[in-house]
Parts: sequence; C-alpha cells; structure tokens
Amino acid sequence: MRRKGDNDPMGEGQREGAGRPALFWHSENEMFRCDLCPHGCLVPVNGRGLCRVRRGTRKGLVTENDGKVASAAIDPVEKKPLYHWRPGSWILSLGTTGCNLECPFCQNWELARWSENIHLTDMEPEDIVLLAKREKSDSVAFTYNEPTVWYEFVLRSSKRLKKENLEAVLVTNGYISQNPWADLLPLVSAANIDLKGFSEASYRRVGGSLEPVLQRIDEAIESGIHVELTHLVVPGINDNDDEFCAMVDWISDRSPSIPLHISRYFPQHRWKRPPTSPELLKRYEEYAKRRLYFVYLGNVGQESGTYCPECRAEVLRRKGYKTENIGVDENGCCRFCKTPLGIVMK
Repeated sequence: MRRKGDNDPMGEGQREGAGRPALFWHSENEMFRCDLCPHGCLVPVNGRGLCRVRRGTRKGLVTENDGKVASAAIDPVEKKPLYHWRPGSWILSLGTTGCNLECPFCQNWELARWSENIHLTDMEPEDIVLLAKREKSDSVAFTYNEPTVWYEFVLRSSKRLKKENLEAVLVTNGYISQNPWADLLPLVSAANIDLKGFSEASYRRVGGSLEPVLQRIDEAIESGIHVELTHLVVPGINDNDDEFCAMVDWISDRSPSIPLHISRYFPQHRWKRPPTSPELLKRYEEYAKRRLYFVYLGNVGQESGTYCPECRAEVLRRKGYKTENIGVDENGCCRFCKTPLGIVMK
C-alpha cells in the first residue's frame, strides 16, 4: 500500500516543532518517502504516514513517539508469549503509540491508533536501563503496540541494553523493511512475530502484505535470535483450512522446533464476529502437531506443557503464566534423553 500521509489528527498547529528526526526516508517530489516499512508512505509536509507517528515537516520526516512511553509493566515472559526463552522469568515490558497495520480486531487499538486518552511519559534509554535494574529484570520487551514504528527509540535503547548485558525482545507483526530490520536484529535476543494469516487476501484485510513478513521471519531465523510465532485465528479473516495448513507446512520447512502459538480471538474494536470456536482451534492444533514439535493454544484457559519430541517426557509445566521446569537442563536439552529442545535458559 502506498499513500500520502493522513491529515494531522492531533492538530499540526499545536505540535509544530514536535518530534525527532526519523531514520529511513528520502525526499521525493517535495514530499518524503518513508522507507521504514513496506507501505512506503509518501508523506507531505504537515501529513502523516499510515502509522500516525511519522510526520512530514519542512526539514524532513520526524517521529513523534521517540522517547514516549504509553505503558510499562513487569510481565511473565510467557505473556509475550515466549514459552521457550528464559521460561519462568519476568520481563520489563514497554509500549508506545502507533501501528503500521489496521487490524479491525486489534486488541490494543487505542495505542495503535494513538487515542487522545493515551497518556505518554518521557523516557530515554538510560531510564529503561535503570528501571530494568530496579525491578531486577535482565530483559526488556518492546510490546503492546507495534515496536517497529517506535524504531528510533527501540534501536537506541537496544544498543544501550546490550552494553549493560541486558536482553532486548520484540513482540512484533514483522511488517518492516529489510534494511532497518537488518540493523536491529544484531541487538535483539528474541522475538515473537505475529503471523496474521498465510495469504495475500488475509493480509489485505489487515492492511498489509504477506511476503515481507515471511522474508523478515526468515531473516530473523537466519540471524540466530530466538523466534516464536503467534497466529490469532479470526473468523472471517483467516479461518481457512487450506491457508492454515499451508502456513504450518511453511513453518515446518524452516524448522519443526519453532514454537507456534495458536490463539483464540474474542470480539474487539471493529470486528464483532463471535469468538473462534474451540472445535476449530482443536482441529488446527491437531494438524499443527503433525508437523511441528511445539504447538500451544492461547486464550483458551487450559494448561499447556512442553514435551520432549524424542522421549515424550514433560519438561515444562505451565499453570497460567507460571512455569515449572521439570526436565530442561541448563543447555536447553531434555534432562532425560539429552535431546536439544531449542529452549533458551537463563
């Protein structure tokens, strides 16, 4: 999708001079082409990109959410969800405003659309480090909204975290261009990437395109960071059996050890279809387990253990977001049969 930036919904006259210089853009026909994500928005002076946080000024493109925090919390890492990365640990979680997709079922739409009700707090990377240390968390997740539209702040913060031996984590839709993604990946330890569907038709319904997301997933895997995938099954958006099976097969071709979280949708924002049927989720889970070692259902209120694919012993037991380590050694292998599980321990 390529489009001119939206008119300023927050009142340009009141925000003249606000924002910090953005990365990844170039001038084009007296406007500014944003190169951060595949939309490639063409943003005029006083206009905005689809993400609503990158604005055109007379001097170029600026980002208005740099250093602005809308939400901060200490979460179980399982809530991201990350089940195979430092299980049982707590992670400092931060979010801001803005998103580059337009999911009609968005769970955090007030953050994504920058609602006037959102209060923003000024923070810098040094503040993030101090907060993480104060809360005794050795990892920080950029989450809640889409972190790649917070790119400049996430990049600076991740550099600072790395210097302090703290880990950076992304919970992202993966809708970012190749070059900025390549610059960010060496600074990141883990990512949960939300795969919205497995067809161009499904991605058109959320305002994006499938192929760039698949490329970014491949690049994340190749970079060596820990990757888990989430797929929210939404009636009327992506509840297509052939599409789901093709997605699972694609993941398995990369590695059957990649954890897949299949989540249940509930009505939210502009999408009012009934919740995903438990029967459909169970059927999808059964198919996925034929091709993948680690498949988890989310938003269903049931316990989910992790089992060794070789000896079938339960190695991690979960109740809600609490995880008990039964059989994973310090190297992420099954304690009973020594099979590598791809689980990153502290």
